[in-house]
Amino acid sequence: MVLKGQNLNKQWKSWLSENAPRLLAYARQRCQSAEEAEDVLQDALIKLWHYQAEREFRPPDLPLAFSVLRYLGLDHGRRKGRREKRDNKIVQFQQDDDYWLDPASEDQEEAEILRREVQSLPEKLREVLTLKIWGGLTFAEIAKILTLSNNTAASRYRYALEQLQKKLKHLKSSRHG
Repeated sequence: MVLKGQNLNKQWKSWLSENAPRLLAYARQRCQSAEEAEDVLQDALIKLWHYQAEREFRPPDLPLAFSVLRYLGLDHGRRKGRREKRDNKIVQFQQDDDYWLDPASEDQEEAEILRREVQSLPEKLREVLTLKIWGGLTFAEIAKILTLSNNTAASRYRYALEQLQKKLKHLKSSRHG
């Protein structure tokens, strides 16, 4: 068994020394930086290793390696795009001069009050509210991120809205008599 493992080790080292530069160059075309390309290539190699279990972990065919790398590169690009979009929304969410609910609203005081009320929510409710409204995620996506059930994510969202409604209704009645 040790001899077989050593032989496998040599096969993979040989395969990597021959193909890794080509695979990295291909990954580099799909990514915006060398670091991202290296990460995608590493993920592809791990996935290839698992794919090869049924082939006694022998090195994969080169077309399969490029195919796996291509799909992981596409997936990486989609995730990065979503992450940047989400990050931009969070930055807007945290800026002092934004208007949360109505972009045309000229009443900055109300936007500030709403911001404070959202911040006063318990974190587990605030997190779901933020991911749903400003992150644009579905309850299934939120549940996956927070490792909750879909129903728990939905109920936390509903509780957050109910609490905000109560606080803002009380505030509105106290301001307008």
